[in-house]
Formats: sequence, C-alpha cells, structure tokens
Amino acid sequence: MKARLPKGYGGGPQNMNSMIRQAQKMQEEMEALQEELDAREYDIESGGGAVKLKISGTKEILSLEIEPDLVDPEDIETLTDVLIAAFNAAVKKVDDTNSAEQEKITGKLNMPGLG
Repeated sequence: MKARLPKGYGGGPQNMNSMIRQAQKMQEEMEALQEELDAREYDIESGGGAVKLKISGTKEILSLEIEPDLVDPEDIETLTDVLIAAFNAAVKKVDDTNSAEQEKITGKLNMPGLG
C-alpha cells in the first residue's frame, strides 16, 4: 500500500534541494551570528554598583571592579555573595542574548548543530 501525501507535501528532489539550500543558508547565518555574539562585551553591575564587571560573548571575564567599601575583612560573606550575583547575572545576560538572537534566525526551531 502506498501512502499519498497531500498536495504541497513531499515534492520530490526539487523540494529536497530547496530545503537543503535553506538549511545551509540558516547554518551560515548562525555561524556569522555566533561570531558576532562572541565578539560582544557586556557591562554588569551588582550590589547597587559596588561590583562592576565586563564579560565577553564567550563568557570570559574581561574586567572586575570592586568598591573599596565592599571589602571588609570582617564580612567576606557579603563580598562573596555580591561577586557570585555579578558573575551569574553576567553569564545569564550572555546566554539570554545569544538565545534571543539565534531565535531570530531559527524561528524557535530546535535544530541540533545550529545552537
């Protein structure tokens, strides 16, 4: 028994070639976008501006500034908490930006190898 596809589905080799070209174009766009995203830099503040850091699109910390008032040998826990918050916010910012930019190309498709 042969299954019949509704008109417009399938389409043979020409339709397959078109799909392959579209996938290749999407992959090229994703590669170019990833290069751009990797080159970006993000400025993040934590603790009301007491900690400022700059992170690259590849999640490398580029700089870190700590207000001297935050460095209290008797209260290392606060400094640690503020630093952790800054690092986590920075990584989240990079991840969220990358996802949002990639969705513009993929249209929210979950395609292995493109993200």
